[in-house]
Parts: sequence; structure tokens; C-alpha cells
Amino acid sequence: MQKFDVLIVGAGLNGLVAALALGGAQCRSPLRVGVVDRTHPAQFAANTHDSRASALTAATQTMLGVLGIWETLLPFAQNMNDIIVTDSKSTDQRPSLLTFSTRDKTQSPAALIENAQIFKALLEEIGRSPSIDIMAPHSISGFHFGPGLASITLESGEILKANLIVGADGRGSPTRLAAGIDFEGSDYPQSAITLTVGHELPHQGRAEEHFGSTGVFAILPLMGNRSSIVWTEPHEVAKHICASADDEFLAALSEKFGNHLGKLSVLSPRHAYPLSMYLAKTFVGARVALLGDAAHVVHPLAGLGLNLGFKDAAALAETVMKAAHLGQDIGGAEVLQSYMQWRRFDTLATAGLLDAMNRLFANDDSVLRMVRKMGLQAVDSLAPLKNILIREAAGQVGDLPRLMRGLAA
Repeated sequence: MQKFDVLIVGAGLNGLVAALALGGAQCRSPLRVGVVDRTHPAQFAANTHDSRASALTAATQTMLGVLGIWETLLPFAQNMNDIIVTDSKSTDQRPSLLTFSTRDKTQSPAALIENAQIFKALLEEIGRSPSIDIMAPHSISGFHFGPGLASITLESGEILKANLIVGADGRGSPTRLAAGIDFEGSDYPQSAITLTVGHELPHQGRAEEHFGSTGVFAILPLMGNRSSIVWTEPHEVAKHICASADDEFLAALSEKFGNHLGKLSVLSPRHAYPLSMYLAKTFVGARVALLGDAAHVVHPLAGLGLNLGFKDAAALAETVMKAAHLGQDIGGAEVLQSYMQWRRFDTLATAGLLDAMNRLFANDDSVLRMVRKMGLQAVDSLAPLKNILIREAAGQVGDLPRLMRGLAA
């Protein structure tokens, strides 16, 4: 039997960030943290595993700076210098209805980094953190959530005990299921195709979001003459596109992309991910807290999903560290309710906004198209409102955890 302060189930990006926030070398008083996963996270750091990139907000960048990994990520970070939004059926006619320029700002609202690079940086820092143990590959055969210490039983028979178990194990979270927490929501009739492309001409740090009847087609700038693609289509269409021959796929992609950046080349495997929106009925239970996709799954429309999970990790770390400093039970109901109250409203509001935007834009109704066009043009003409939206995109609004304000938890 091993005893930890916190056991984290799931060694994805959210789980690893939570581990650093609670037990990293940069913490003022690191807790003893164990991370359990059936797959070792070193596999996630392989570029062939995941073709996705993430838009890390300025607030998230600040947090990663405190945790000691932002300098490692800087060589791979491409700032969003401009954001262009269009609403058009045709790639030949894509007038910009809404444009954000951040070139005159002291900091870009977000930077694009491939997920594999984020995994590598997190694992390097965890390797320098003696209070964190990664236990993988290990499958879990059972959970026990108190009333005393919580525990996890591995399939090997080993028992791991902790004051608190954190579920960071994705949308199908075994932790959430074992704790009996309901997951409510619905599936969208869409899948997102993701891949990395190369192009002849430089993108100048411009991000593009093109809305059509099937959903968004996003071109997100990466370092060099490369971009990350998020291409939304109905499930069967996305499945057919991903299964098509390489030359057929490239032709379809080029037609969707347009020719403004020259000839395209495919630089990564292509994957299709079904889209959905789900929220846990509660984020906490007896000696258990949920974060990231285990607590909420949102539409990738604005690239906010990972940032929401990192904000969960920062808020949980601050709540738990404060309780530990005061000598409180870090897995007690009062402590966990504080975390729940902090994060649930923000998550509900964000999920609701993204859902409404998707339903509004992924619609070919002529009246709605006119309303969308007028609305985007109105916003484009109001500089104060655009500045507010830039701050939202940077994640610098609301009750920010200490880590996202540049302070150790």
C-alpha cells in the first residue's frame, strides 16, 4: 500500500498540469501526488499520437510560467496576431465580417502549440519534481471514496490511498462513474477533423474561422509555414473524408482551405473526433473532485476546452493548498464545495455560449445568415466591444486563480 495526499486518475494534459500545480517543484509546499493511467503519457508526446494543437490563452501562459514550463514551450508557440471571422458558403467569396488585430497589444491573447510539445514540457518538469509519481501503465480495478481515506485498487492488486482523488480521466471518466456522478448533455451531429498542414506562403500569425452550414472550418497558425486545421462536418461526411485516398483528401482540403497561402501539403495523420456538450451534475463527491473533460465537454469552436481544464486545475490547487496550510482535510466536503462553487458557473456559462454559437452558425437558414452578418459587422465597428472580446479570448476576466495571475498556489 502507498499513501499520497492526492491521487490523480488520468495522465492527459489536464492531469499532468494538475499534478504540477499540486506537487511540482515550483510549489511553495508541494503535496505528495500520484498520477495513474493505463497508458504512459510519454506515448502522448509522440507527434503521431495526436494531430491536434491548442490555443493557450494569455492567462494559461501565465500559469504555465509559474509552473516552470512556459520558457520550454516558447520556441514552439505561435502568437495569434490577427483573428478573422467569415460567414460564407464559398471559399471564393469570404469577406471578413469580423477582424481582431492584436499586433498593438503587449501580449497576444493566445498562442498555438501542438499538444505533443505540451506533453513533452510537462513530463520534463514532472521529472524534476520529486513529490510526483507517475504510475503507468496501470489499470484500475476499483475505487473506494471514504468516509476515511479514499483508495484505488490496481489490477495488480496494489492499493493506493489518498486524502483526495482527482478525476482527470476524460469524458468517459471511470472516476466519475465510480463516484455515481451523472453526466448530462447531448451529442452534436458533427465530427471535427484535425490535422497539420504546410503551405507555401507565411500566415503572418493570422487565425481564420470560416463558418458554413456544416460548422466551422478553422485555420490556426503554427510556427513556420504550418497551420493546424479543425474541419467540422456531419459524422458520415467526416468519416468518408478521413477514409479517402491521400490525393482525394488533399484536393478536398485545398478546396475548403482556399489558395491564399499557396499550395498545401499534409504533415500529420488526420483524425476525426465526435463533438458533444456534457456537464457533470456536480464536480465533487466524497473525497473526489473532477476536472477537465471528466467534468465538462464543450464544443471546440473557440479552442477553450483545454484552457477550461487548466483553470479547473489552478482553482483546485489553490483551494486544496489553502486548506492544507490551514490544517484542514483537503478531501473534506467543505473544501471541495469551495472548488465546485468557484468553477461550475464559469463552466456552465462558457458551455452555453459555445453551444448557442454553434447552433446559430452551423445553420443555413437565410434569415439567420442575415442576422449573423449584421451582428458580426456591428461588433466589428465597435472598438470597445472588440477590446472586451479580446480580453475574454485571453482568459483574463472573472475570478482568476493565483496561478493565472502569476502567483504560486
